[in-house]
Amino acid sequence: MKVSERMTKPVITAPPDMPIQDALNLMQEKGIHRLPVVNSKGQLRGIVSDRDLLHASPSDATSLSVWELNYLLSKVSLRDVMTKSVITVEGDSRIRETARIMVDKKIHGLPVMDGDTVVGIITETDLFKVLVDLLEG
Repeated sequence: MKVSERMTKPVITAPPDMPIQDALNLMQEKGIHRLPVVNSKGQLRGIVSDRDLLHASPSDATSLSVWELNYLLSKVSLRDVMTKSVITVEGDSRIRETARIMVDKKIHGLPVMDGDTVVGIITETDLFKVLVDLLEG
């Protein structure tokens, strides 16, 4: 079985200059946990997870005012917090090999590439669906 048969598509992406609060809102709205970061040509530049964004957000113990926090957060973009060295797979990669990469590297999702363009994303949820289908079949 190939990744292209089980990946989530179309993939939701974001530009590097998107403020982290906008990215968090997008992820919550779409019910996703990972966001590939692409330039205006659709080329992958990085990836962020909801955990990355939450770690970049201020704690509740801050002494800053709401206005100061909002101002500072508006200055932090995905470019500042994204993982730049991204492990990817191609659509014709085998599911088993992709799952092994994810387990070995402790990665919860991988962008799926066609050349230098992101065409999908394969996540733990996608792999669990494969397992369920195999067990039911």
